[in-house]
Amino acid sequence: MRDRSRQASSQVADVLREKILSLQLKPNETLSRAMLQDQFGVSQTPVRDALLRLEQEGLIEVYPQSATLVSRIDVAAARQAHFLRMAIELEAVRDLATRSPEAGAARLKVHLTEQRRVASLDLYEDFIAADWNFHRVLYQEAGLEGLWDLVRQRSSHFDRLRRLNLPLTGKVSTVLRDHESLVLAVERGDPEGAAAVLRRHLSGTLTIIPEIRERYPDYLTAE
Repeated sequence: MRDRSRQASSQVADVLREKILSLQLKPNETLSRAMLQDQFGVSQTPVRDALLRLEQEGLIEVYPQSATLVSRIDVAAARQAHFLRMAIELEAVRDLATRSPEAGAARLKVHLTEQRRVASLDLYEDFIAADWNFHRVLYQEAGLEGLWDLVRQRSSHFDRLRRLNLPLTGKVSTVLRDHESLVLAVERGDPEGAAAVLRRHLSGTLTIIPEIRERYPDYLTAE
């Protein structure tokens, strides 16, 4: 049901964005404007505006008078988002381990506990949400929450790549082990140790792009 207090186009864009990021709408899938109008109970204009917004975000490709398709995962854009996260979070975790190790570790443990609770492939959307909340602590503690918003905006292709990675055997356990190691390094006030764990952790998805591409050959752009 639509929220009448918000613009229809924004709500349509939000729903479609989430479906694309969660891979409910898969790369190369066709979006019918007429079907979207029926689905959301709106006129042509909100659908057009929503699709324009998603096109600007690189999540869909519009071919005039032809078709609108969910875009393939842009590997170059995913690598750029990874570089941005790495640059910010390495400094943030060093700062946290140096300036407030015990308090910072305590905050991280809250989200680590939540991740353990939902650590099942049946709940991996909840697991991803808990993972983002874990990393958000680094930005909050460093006073960089505005940069968190920027990172999230730039991470759509990385998010989709990661969702293809997470269901792979052992990935959930690897994420949990990395987070546990990161908490321990922060708690003992070891900034370089924490940075080393974070660097390995953030690079996990990109290191297995060939494996992801082999499993989903039509989902990714060429590099």
